[in-house]
Amino acid sequence: MKIIVSADRNWGIGLRNALLVHIPNDMKFFRNETMGKVIIMGRKTLESFPQGQPLAGRTNIVITRDIDYKVKGAVVVHSIEEAMEESKKYGQDVYCIGGESIYRQFLPYCDEALVTKIDHSYEADSYFPNLDELPEWEMTQESEEQTYFDLTYAFTKYRRRG
Repeated sequence: MKIIVSADRNWGIGLRNALLVHIPNDMKFFRNETMGKVIIMGRKTLESFPQGQPLAGRTNIVITRDIDYKVKGAVVVHSIEEAMEESKKYGQDVYCIGGESIYRQFLPYCDEALVTKIDHSYEADSYFPNLDELPEWEMTQESEEQTYFDLTYAFTKYRRRG
């Protein structure tokens, strides 16, 4: 299982249920990486999408505690275990796409993390665990520095050691 996330210098990932910044190349990378795959997210992440709709061209699995929650075009589950069991049915790569609590719960089950590292500090109220401080993770790839107006960022890949 993989994680895909965009984070600022402080590993901030969101503010008031929205991304910190919209970088077209990062959005393109996310789309290319997850298209045709299984994506697992929390309810609030789904609701942050345009019109709160599942992402086209992917199998959307949404985790919520609300047993009556329904959304057209997505599979709704109520636990991490149920999401993992459901994801096995599709025989495809599985990506955890957030938000913060979902990332934290899935991190122990992931062996790869694709992190767009943005060289800027934003106001944030949700964060991704700092993989650079976790001994079980190591950065194995880093792209050339990218720019979007005056913002610099890089696409990185982390792997679980062992």
